[in-house]
Amino acid sequence: MHRYSFLTAASAAALLALGACSGESEPVTVNKYDPQAQALANAAPVQLPPSITASRTYRCADNSLIYVDFYNNDTAQVRTSQDGMPTILTAAGGNPPYTAEGHSVSANSDTVRITVPGKNNISCRT
Repeated sequence: MHRYSFLTAASAAALLALGACSGESEPVTVNKYDPQAQALANAAPVQLPPSITASRTYRCADNSLIYVDFYNNDTAQVRTSQDGMPTILTAAGGNPPYTAEGHSVSANSDTVRITVPGKNNISCRT
C-alpha cells in the first residue's frame, strides 16, 4: 500500500509542475549579434546544380552501348563506356538535338540517333 501512495504523490507533483508552465514561453536568445548577417543579406541567390531527368543506356545498331544522362538545364552527358569520360552536349534553345563537337544525340527518347567519335548517326534504342 505504501508503494501506491508514493506513486500517487509523485504523479501529482509532476502534474503540478507541468501545470505551472505556461504554454507560451519567451524564446531564449544567447547571442543576438550575427557577424555574417550583413554578408548574408547581400549574398547572391543560391542556384542549385542541374538534376538528372533521365538516365538511359542505349543499345545501338552495331551492338555497342552508349550511356546518356539528360539534365533539366537542356544538357546531356554522353559516355561510350560505363566508366568512360563524359562529354557534355547542349540542346540549343532547349530544343534537341543535343550537340557538341563530334557528338550528337537526337532527343531524350527511347529511340535516338547518336553520333560519337567512330560512330556517325547510328540508330540506338533503350
